Amino acid sequence: MKVYGYPKSTCTRKVLMTLFEKSVPFKFEQVNLAKAEQKAPDYIKRHHPFGVIPVLDDDGFQLYESRAIMRYLDKRVPGTSLSFSDIHSMGLMEQWISVEAAYLSEPAVQLVKQLYWGPLQGLETDQALVERAKDRVEQALNVMEKGLTHQAYLAGDTFSLADISWMPYIDYLFPATLGHFISDRPAINRWWTEVSQRSTWLKVVNFKVESLNANSG
Repeated sequence: MKVYGYPKSTCTRKVLMTLFEKSVPFKFEQVNLAKAEQKAPDYIKRHHPFGVIPVLDDDGFQLYESRAIMRYLDKRVPGTSLSFSDIHSMGLMEQWISVEAAYLSEPAVQLVKQLYWGPLQGLETDQALVERAKDRVEQALNVMEKGLTHQAYLAGDTFSLADISWMPYIDYLFPATLGHFISDRPAINRWWTEVSQRSTWLKVVNFKVESLNANSG
C-alpha cells in the first residue's frame, strides 16, 4: 500500500492513524503542500481530481477522501476492528464521523491557519473569522462533551474510527493557543488524555517519511 499525503495534514493523519492501528505496512509519498504539488496537473490526473490529499493506492486501486479511506482500510485489513457489528454502535460511529465532517473540521482548520500557521508565516490574523470559527468549534465540542460524559469513547466503550476522525483537529487546538477548549471540558479532557497517549498516535505525531520508507524495504 502507498499513501500520498503530507504528515502534518489533519486528513492524512486520520489515514496514518488507521494504518498504524491496523498494523499495515505501507509506503508514503510526500506531497509538498508548500509547493502546491497537489495542484499539479499530473497529480490531479493520476491521483485526486480535486487536487487535495490524501490518496491511498492499494496495489493499483486508488481511493481518495480520508473518511472513505479509513472505512476501506478497516474492512480491507484483518485484525482488530475499528468499527462495529452492533447496529447501534455502528450508527453512533457514523454519526460522530458526520458531526466532525459537518461541524468541526472546517472551523477548526480555520483556527489552526489563523492562530498557528499564519503567525509562523508572518500573516495578519483575521480576528472576525477567528471569533466565528471559535463559536462553531465550541458548539461542536459542547456536543462532544455531552456525548463523552457517560462513555469512554465517542461510539461507546470501544475505540473506533469515530475517535480517529476527531483526533487531528483536537490536537492542533493546542498549538493554536486553544488548549483550554479541551482542558475546560472534563469528559473531553479525560478522553484526550487517554487517546493521545496511544502508541499509534505517538507514531503519527512523530512520523518521519524517510525512516518509514527505509524500514518498508
